[in-house]
Amino acid sequence: MEPIIRVENINKTFSAANGQVEAVKDISFTIEKGDIFGIIGLSGAGKSTLVRCLNLLERPNEGRVYVDGKNLMELSEKELRKERQDIGMIFQHFNLLMQRNVLDNICFPLEIAGIGRKEARKRAYELLETVGLSEKAKAYPAQLSGGQKQRVAIARVLANNPKILLCDEATSALDPQTTKSILTLLKDINHKYGITIVVITHEMAVIQEICSKVAVLDQGRLVEEGTVEELFRAPKTEEAKKLILNGKGLGVEEVDDYV
Repeated sequence: MEPIIRVENINKTFSAANGQVEAVKDISFTIEKGDIFGIIGLSGAGKSTLVRCLNLLERPNEGRVYVDGKNLMELSEKELRKERQDIGMIFQHFNLLMQRNVLDNICFPLEIAGIGRKEARKRAYELLETVGLSEKAKAYPAQLSGGQKQRVAIARVLANNPKILLCDEATSALDPQTTKSILTLLKDINHKYGITIVVITHEMAVIQEICSKVAVLDQGRLVEEGTVEELFRAPKTEEAKKLILNGKGLGVEEVDDYV
């Protein structure tokens, strides 16, 4: 069975004042349909660049990105826009429209897709129920907590029935209890709709809570990959060991002592 995402030897380089920066270096991996796949690494590891390469918001300099069997690198801009409708994305800072209420925020992508107002509002109310915010339809983003804003962002991205959901540090701005509730919601969505979820994070607790498989990045390279159970039971690399020990609340000096 063809994996829903297949990445082959991608490289991404940026130009900076002091020369070229290699953000992603010769990375290859696959993600199976219906998985919750984690990509973890410290700040600057290349995680956010990598996830943006999965929908070509960042176009790799080299390599191939296949989604549902199609090589995105070979598509025209029009074809790529169509494929992106199947790839939803949520971010750390929610990106809600502050002048629109919750219901209208969720309706926004449906309006862009040409869906009629009555049908869009019906779909938006259904999604508000899915994310547990039925009573907040008329509220504005400024009146919501961080967790509620992220739930609205999740409902909005589900409006177009995506096959894939990319979560770029989606819980980093939230407290631990709210993080746990958002991760539970993502697991429920994965189970209910069969959406493949890719989770970008620097927190090992997030990986442990929600993911079935994980890839570890370090300085733009994929250094380890496998099931979450394998990673925690027997990490093969120093980078993975440090992330696990950091996740247990050890300081940098203590981690260095362990590894």
